[in-house]
Amino acid sequence: MDKELIIRSGSSAIDFALLKDGKLVELNKEEEDSNFAVGDIFIAKIRKAVPGLNAAFVNVGYTKDGFLHYHDLGPQVPSLLKFIKRVSTGKLKDYSLQNFTFEKDIDKDGSIAEVLKSNQSLLVQVMKEPISTKGPRLSSELSLPGRYIVLVPFSNRISVSQKIESKEEKERLKRLVKSIKPKGFGVIVRTVAEGKKVAELDRDLENLLSRWTAMCKKLYKAPHPSKVLGELTRASSILRDVFNDSFTSIIVDDETLYSQVKDYVAEIAPNKESIVKLYQSNVPVFEKFNIERQIKTSFGRTVSINKGAYLIIEHTEAMHVIDVNSGNRSNKAKNQEDTALEVNLISATEIARQLRLRDMGGIIVVDFIDMANPENRKALYDHLREEMSDDRAKHKILPPSKFGLIQITRQRVRPETNIKTREENPDGVGEIEAPILVIDKIKTDLERLIKKNHKKITLSTHPFIAAFLTKGFPSPRTQWFLDHKRWVKILPRDAYTFMEYHFHDINGEVLE
Repeated sequence: MDKELIIRSGSSAIDFALLKDGKLVELNKEEEDSNFAVGDIFIAKIRKAVPGLNAAFVNVGYTKDGFLHYHDLGPQVPSLLKFIKRVSTGKLKDYSLQNFTFEKDIDKDGSIAEVLKSNQSLLVQVMKEPISTKGPRLSSELSLPGRYIVLVPFSNRISVSQKIESKEEKERLKRLVKSIKPKGFGVIVRTVAEGKKVAELDRDLENLLSRWTAMCKKLYKAPHPSKVLGELTRASSILRDVFNDSFTSIIVDDETLYSQVKDYVAEIAPNKESIVKLYQSNVPVFEKFNIERQIKTSFGRTVSINKGAYLIIEHTEAMHVIDVNSGNRSNKAKNQEDTALEVNLISATEIARQLRLRDMGGIIVVDFIDMANPENRKALYDHLREEMSDDRAKHKILPPSKFGLIQITRQRVRPETNIKTREENPDGVGEIEAPILVIDKIKTDLERLIKKNHKKITLSTHPFIAAFLTKGFPSPRTQWFLDHKRWVKILPRDAYTFMEYHFHDINGEVLE
């Protein structure tokens, strides 16, 4: 399995496309004015505590106050408050926590009013970016993520990623971390640390301690609110979280960004430095790697899948709803149950991709095609779990209900990626689906008809689509001939709507 990261630099934003075997699975954007990214740490003032919500509203400089719930304070928030007060006034200049006296932990079921007061200074970290009308979701249980470990100030706990299955490896990593962990800091060992030596973990730890020290130095007489520790650039944070040995190339179209990415890869994986390449061509990098086309065909309300199946994705205020449809696909399965299982499995694969691609969060309900066989329902559930195992966002999947519904909760930390796929109607009335979607649907239906062994096929379609299919070399029709050894006659029909098309056989009968 090949993984490629394609990075496109623009004047106001940087786009990151993660490809798996050439297929787009993640799309991220870093805006220049993105001041509230997940992981950013602010020194801020408590605006007011609201006992009814058991939460506080915090002024972090956004138009809406940030939301800080009691359960996100962290048990050691009294120690954090004491530390901030002493550092801000210049009374404490040793940031190592070696000689710092910790306060008693707060009660797990306490009240926010007993812990925080209005106008109090507090370090808070962005857990969720501002979404819709809501301000950022905050936490005062700080964490500094590195390549192999996550550093947690004001804690002494050592934990290892649950994705590391070997008990022996977990124990080995715990022993190594215990030998290098400084007093006053907890450590979470990440999945990519599996098999790593103590020197690599120690280097990562030292980098994180340096970031902690640099942040603490900013606290002395710092204005409120202000950002005291920014996340890494989106390129570095993506590489930190997803980079592994399966990556085959990282393509960057900007020379400055290329140097930054190359330096970062050289730091975290020196043996992989050579896969970072500078893209130099007149053809835009997203066009070259077929990403623009995939974006157009992946973000609409209707998502076509192979074998004629398709998804309908609807968004409501409360949840996302996905409907699985078999379409008018050809099928050699012996019965309806086998058909349902086949369509459901390929749909589950696409749904897992869509959730990552659109960064859909909250509650997602999927209406799969009903299956009577319990073994088939279990096979679908297991397949969906396997397909979502690569998803970095925390998620939970419930088994199929009696109605064939599967419910998914997925962590939402930033606004959903929503790309417009409808364009202005050339006829001047309203909007239509992007032409590329029509072409892809025509191609999918044609391949299905060819598999049914239809020989002479005629396509009737809107004149604009007909012109697109026949112009240039190789035209899409010529490419069809090269691929399938079938010549398709194309008839422009003025009476057809832009999205309308029909295939006919030699006798003029409509082919379904």
